[in-house]
Amino acid sequence: MIPFAHRTALLCALTALAATALPAAPVRAAAPAALRFGACPASVPAPPAPDRVECARLTVPLDWDRPQGPLIDLAVSRVRASGGPAERRGALLVNPGGPGGSGLPYAVTKRAKLPASVRRSYDVIGFDPRGVGRSAPVDCGAMGGLFAAPGPDPVPVGPAAERAYLTSLRGMADDCATGAKTVLPHLSTEQTVRDMDAIRAALGEPRTHFLGVSYGSYLGAAYAARFPRRTGRMVLDSVVGPWDWYDFDLVQSRALLRQRDRFLAWAADHDDRFRLGGAAHQVRGAYLRVRAGLAARPVNGFGPAEFDRAVYRALGRTERWTGLADGLRGYLEDAVVDGLRPASAFADPDSRTYEAANRIVKCADAPASSPRRIIADIRRTRSLDPQPILTGMEASTCAYWHHRPAHRTPLGSPDAPPVLLVASANDPVTPIEGAHRMRRLLPGSRLVTLDRDYSHGVFASRGNACVDGAAAAYLVDGTVPATDVRCAGPGLPTVS
Repeated sequence: MIPFAHRTALLCALTALAATALPAAPVRAAAPAALRFGACPASVPAPPAPDRVECARLTVPLDWDRPQGPLIDLAVSRVRASGGPAERRGALLVNPGGPGGSGLPYAVTKRAKLPASVRRSYDVIGFDPRGVGRSAPVDCGAMGGLFAAPGPDPVPVGPAAERAYLTSLRGMADDCATGAKTVLPHLSTEQTVRDMDAIRAALGEPRTHFLGVSYGSYLGAAYAARFPRRTGRMVLDSVVGPWDWYDFDLVQSRALLRQRDRFLAWAADHDDRFRLGGAAHQVRGAYLRVRAGLAARPVNGFGPAEFDRAVYRALGRTERWTGLADGLRGYLEDAVVDGLRPASAFADPDSRTYEAANRIVKCADAPASSPRRIIADIRRTRSLDPQPILTGMEASTCAYWHHRPAHRTPLGSPDAPPVLLVASANDPVTPIEGAHRMRRLLPGSRLVTLDRDYSHGVFASRGNACVDGAAAAYLVDGTVPATDVRCAGPGLPTVS
């Protein structure tokens, strides 16, 4: 999540307008007017000169199936293509993931990493999806105690703890029903893809070219299902597979166990640096001592829930492994958690919006699991490893959700043009199996795999010339690789 630390009068005005989800009297939704771009909130960074970022608002129906009903405003950003008219390929809509990730600054931050040929060819368009950031942000209040510090141990052991775990899920669902009220069914991926098409129309573009990372890949596949004839060149990076959200969360939780084993062995190989033990089982012992110590005696509000969130975040990107290992040693040697605590507070306003939107979208997209299955799956995961990481199991709360979707979100279409899927071979956040499954729903598409890589987010992220070259050729020239592409990755991180 991208923090919004600076607030100005303009930012406050934009936020107030975006948050007005339900006007006093319904107004008929007109066809999208051309976007009127102007100044951006202070939270949107400025790109290096001579490029500049500009922002606009777009009014859309809260419920696209009832366009005469309440309206919401979407916040949109743009950095124009830097090349000449002959180079221009259109507008490239981008999404950073989530669900719940703010995309307004992403037009700037992601564009800065894109290959020069892509920057010259496309206006890069960011947007806050509905319910997020400055697009009618949602508030679920306390969310069943999620933001308590320290939070309760997120891994229930024994019947009493399991009952308490389910009670917290019910409380979270109740809080969202109270906070989100009538918007609860409408903050779905299917509604968001219709927002995306409205942005396309307002920009005057015939097709939606799209770069979606993580949840953004799911969003792109859903757009292709709804608007296959309007789908342009689409790069889906770190692909969420076409599972129901609960099943995806479960697949991820098992992948995180494998990733943590890699981390423990890696730290052991660098015992001269980290001093956590020269064998993986010794580092595991050190890891468990840290977690047990924090469960018994949290440090300044940092307990087992906060520890698991820090580990979850670190395991997703190998450049964070050194910080995690140093943080473990810092606690064991000095009883401090400075190296483990994130820079932004988990309970800050942006995080609250992210966590609320994440669960609302997931619960609006697919059928829920049952409480009985949730506990059975936790027990099965604990049989694989007694101390799993359940931080990413957000869809569990859908078991008690107050709105049940009528159907699963459709994904992919045989009528859509070929898209480019990109994946890290050992991504623990969106395991590569999801990319293989998603490709079956997008005939003619190709998969670019970064081998010997263990991180989440690949294109214009890992600095790999093979991946970036293939994606740039596709976006700029429409070149679909003849076969799948395999690129050599960096391997495990080095230690300085």
